[in-house]
Amino acid sequence: MATQTTPPLVKVASYNAAKTTLSIFKKLFPQSTRNFAIHLWDGQTFPSKIDFEPRFTLILNHPGALRRMFFPPGEVTLAEAYLRGDFDIEGDIVAAMTVGMTFERLTTRDWLSLARQVRSLPATEPEKVYRHGRQPARLRGRRHSRERDRAAVSYHYDVGNDFYRLFLGQWMTYSCAYFPTRETDLDAAQAAKLEHICRKLRLQPGDRLLDIGCGWGGLVVYAAEKYGVRATGITLSQPQAEYGQMWIQRAGLTGHAKIELLDYRDLPADQLFDKIVSVGMFEHVGREKLPEYFRHAFRVLRPGGLFLNHGIALQNRTLPNWFERTVFQRGQFIPRYIFPDGELVPVSHALDVAEQTGFEVRDVENLREHYALTLRHWVRNLETRQSEALRLTNERTYRTWRLYMAVSAQGFESGLINVFQALLSKNDDGRAEVPLTRADLYAA
Repeated sequence: MATQTTPPLVKVASYNAAKTTLSIFKKLFPQSTRNFAIHLWDGQTFPSKIDFEPRFTLILNHPGALRRMFFPPGEVTLAEAYLRGDFDIEGDIVAAMTVGMTFERLTTRDWLSLARQVRSLPATEPEKVYRHGRQPARLRGRRHSRERDRAAVSYHYDVGNDFYRLFLGQWMTYSCAYFPTRETDLDAAQAAKLEHICRKLRLQPGDRLLDIGCGWGGLVVYAAEKYGVRATGITLSQPQAEYGQMWIQRAGLTGHAKIELLDYRDLPADQLFDKIVSVGMFEHVGREKLPEYFRHAFRVLRPGGLFLNHGIALQNRTLPNWFERTVFQRGQFIPRYIFPDGELVPVSHALDVAEQTGFEVRDVENLREHYALTLRHWVRNLETRQSEALRLTNERTYRTWRLYMAVSAQGFESGLINVFQALLSKNDDGRAEVPLTRADLYAA
């Protein structure tokens, strides 16, 4: 039987591609400072800096991998190369996000100097190409109309409750936890976050609590069970609403808590609440709709009541300009593949809109480090349960969530983005039901 051999021309092309690929990496990541290893399709491995255990290994799966990763240059190009399988990341994927940041920092002149080498690489594909699965969102209609917002929510959450349960933990809370120590486990940290919110709102038995964008209902259940409030959660996700209602029934809280499939803009005008909370929903409202968002919350909050708004914000200094957004696709991966129509604004802008609505800002807390740690837990949970994730979805979808959570973790760790809790009051004749000091606010 004849033995298959690799044609000489293919070997030469592969050798030349490896030489060019390594040359590019040496320019951008000198071995003296590189904290990761590189593994090529032909079996060659190039270690990290001397006497340093690599934080991750970047695996290029075919001779044209670097071309597919960086041509044309941009965030989405690089992300889609990973989703497609042009390259893999073994080890700490959050640390690997610094590779993308290095390319983001290159100037146009830098890119032009690299373009000739990158384009000289062959237009090959990996043996396994992941084309089926998660695709970019294709939303129709007016941006932030009720119909389009529902479609955006369905695009993200209809991956399935079982998939989210793989990494979110027992509280099914899709927002940052609150870690008393770095050693606190995820479930305990999420319970601490729920407690933190309830204390800030000074919940009392019998209070009517509204949770805008309640997710799977963890805070609704916690507040009703621990504080004896009458809690209502609203969401645009049918799977979340069904999950939350079943959770309420299992907890024996029927009559004390409920989850409704409802847009916040459709809340009845005659239905007032003592306290309102919104966790992780604010960033989906959109800059233009923020006045309407705060106006509706103000309308259904009784005088003297409190509103805790918890959301992700961009630093003013990190807002990408038009050129960065359109040419280098900066900040475009998550809106395209994860949260379509999501829009982050600086916390200063959000607070300004809240004050113009009539709220008084009583307290603001930045939880950036807590979210970075939360996302690392989620990434680790998803990686640990990869086989289950693939059974429930597919390789491309698994890669999408692994990458998005790693990108987000790196963003919080670097300070590119932050997450804040703003405690707002609707004053009644100048009086507000809030403590006078921060010590009182956080008192046990």
